[in-house]
Amino acid sequence: MNWNLLGIFAWIAVQLAIGVWASRKVRTEEDYLVAGRSLGYPMATATIFATWFGAESCIGAAGQAASGGLSATSADPFGYALCLLLMGTFLARPLWRRKLRTMADLYRQRYGEAAEKAAVLVMVPTSVLWAAAQIRAFGQVLGASSSLEVHVTIAIAALIVIAYTMVGGMLADAYTDFIQGGALLFGLVLLGVKAWGADSAPNLADTIGRASFFNAERSWLEAADGWAVPVMGSLVAAELVSRVSSSRSADVAQRSSWLASLLYLGVGLIPVSIGLAAADLVGPLDDPEQVLIVAAQRYLPGALSVVFAGALVSAILSTVDSALLSAGALFGHNVLAPLLGVRDEAGRLRLDRRCVVGFGVLAWAIAESSEGVYALVEMASSLGTSGLFVLTVAALLPWRRGGRWTALLTIATGLAVFLVGDLLGAYEGPFVLSLAAAALVFGLGCALEAAPPEVALDAEEAA
Repeated sequence: MNWNLLGIFAWIAVQLAIGVWASRKVRTEEDYLVAGRSLGYPMATATIFATWFGAESCIGAAGQAASGGLSATSADPFGYALCLLLMGTFLARPLWRRKLRTMADLYRQRYGEAAEKAAVLVMVPTSVLWAAAQIRAFGQVLGASSSLEVHVTIAIAALIVIAYTMVGGMLADAYTDFIQGGALLFGLVLLGVKAWGADSAPNLADTIGRASFFNAERSWLEAADGWAVPVMGSLVAAELVSRVSSSRSADVAQRSSWLASLLYLGVGLIPVSIGLAAADLVGPLDDPEQVLIVAAQRYLPGALSVVFAGALVSAILSTVDSALLSAGALFGHNVLAPLLGVRDEAGRLRLDRRCVVGFGVLAWAIAESSEGVYALVEMASSLGTSGLFVLTVAALLPWRRGGRWTALLTIATGLAVFLVGDLLGAYEGPFVLSLAAAALVFGLGCALEAAPPEVALDAEEAA
């Protein structure tokens, strides 16, 4: 009997049970999307920490460290930990005060409905790519724990994730984040202690030699891009903002972001260290992304290996849950509900859930055709978010210039400059350059266009 696989499905059953239980408390769209704004410090911290701590933080980052050293993993855990620190310091309070259900609500309040719809068109693909990364990672875990082909395990993963996400919403996500965060922390710490204390412990000098942020083959612009993507690109991610908005107060939103930043950095260093020492710990692998799973199977006793695999699956489920929830919420709440004239809470809730299913199927198709987890995550963090970063910062400042056309041109410029650099390879540092271009266009737009008169908050409150 395959105990690892059995343990994984036991964890999945627990997740589904919690989702069904929490769904009984979901009565309105606000309950489903932002947990009724009820989360206190423990659950808010756990769920903010879990925003990205899933596939890329464990499987993807360990694989990148194994194949390219520390310079290949600037995003995890360092970039995302810094992102959460900046969220708590600058954005959490003003965002919470806006009472947003989705991130696109902010752009409607500040720039008008056209900017809201344009932002949705940018953010939905980002969330779907995040979900695809997690589904692929889930398939990797199942594949390493069984004799099944990867495409089969990805299909199983997708079906489970879609069902789990549809029923639970943010409230279920918060409960499961709290439980699985503790399990994952326990598993990673235990794995780190066992691996580094084994008879075949890594050569410390060799490991330190690979632990450098600097890569002589990378230009300064490439290095800056590698940091800007997880920090600035992820700072305005719909998944993160929804978790901040789910806190019960502005104080909880801010302080939980700070606590989550510290937790992310501390826990995230464990899979990276194992990846750096992969040659000594697990030897050569056909797929570097399986280094953490193979290390757990080798260094943890049977029962603990099962617990670790289950905890890893739980973390992946949590991350994909929020990604699919964000995509469904953005399209259902900000596009379809107004288009179809759905105003009642029950109707909006049904619409959101159907959108979650639809985007789950799309994420499944992307996961099947992608080359790896880390590549999906990098694309998800940077696709079109430079313009949104500029608009978000401006929206939260007492700035009364720039309206619909300024917002639309800023989004379009950021997206175009990034895609030309990233997909066509026309220049290095596409994200950094797209940020600069979006900021320039926004500045020019502000010189020519005033803010719309229906802006929701006055300058003093926005500050």
